[in-house]
Amino acid sequence: MDQAVFLFEILLPALMQGLVVTLQLIACSAPFGLAFGIAVAVGRQYGHPVISWLCKTFVFLIKGTPLLLLLFILYFGLPSIGITLTAFAASVLGFILCNSAYNAEYIRGALISIKDGQMVAARSLGMTRWQAIKSVILPQALRRAIPGLSNEFIYLIKYSSLAYMLTVIELAGAGKQVATKYFLYTESFAAVGVVYLVLVSITTVAVSILEKRVAVPGTVRATPSAQL
Repeated sequence: MDQAVFLFEILLPALMQGLVVTLQLIACSAPFGLAFGIAVAVGRQYGHPVISWLCKTFVFLIKGTPLLLLLFILYFGLPSIGITLTAFAASVLGFILCNSAYNAEYIRGALISIKDGQMVAARSLGMTRWQAIKSVILPQALRRAIPGLSNEFIYLIKYSSLAYMLTVIELAGAGKQVATKYFLYTESFAAVGVVYLVLVSITTVAVSILEKRVAVPGTVRATPSAQL
């Protein structure tokens, strides 16, 4: 088969369809993973001892469970207790749980880095403890956690490929189907790799811009050219 025909008429259309599914997985998982991660981090750091223990246990269990195993439990295991999820829903739920556990650790580390004086100052202004956390502590912590959170988002882009194990035909799955059908594995998987590389590169640039926009004035180091 002519390489150009294979690339532009077979492989790329299939990968674009898979890319749409991958983006849907990420769009459905990332916001909830971040929101739940914030809740877990705050609950573990500032919550009641019981809530803190529950948050700590959640993070421990999720971090200690391989993501693929978690997906299998959600998709193949839950039906045994009467809960049936579609392959897409099970994938999204698994990604949310995994993403939130790691996000929680990044955010908790940032929360710990905030000096105790910030809380004291907020309370002296008449804020309640939770108002101080929401309006003073957490915004600073989220700024500091951006590098770690961006890493976890990039991991989410890459491990979204595991959804193929639950029959969700996302980007990697589409490449695998084309490669198996036409026995052109190198070309197919190389193209898949390029698409993932583009996604990660776009994310890296976007995060760099975000860091500069939300940085506290005076905390961003000047580039060597700017110093000159």
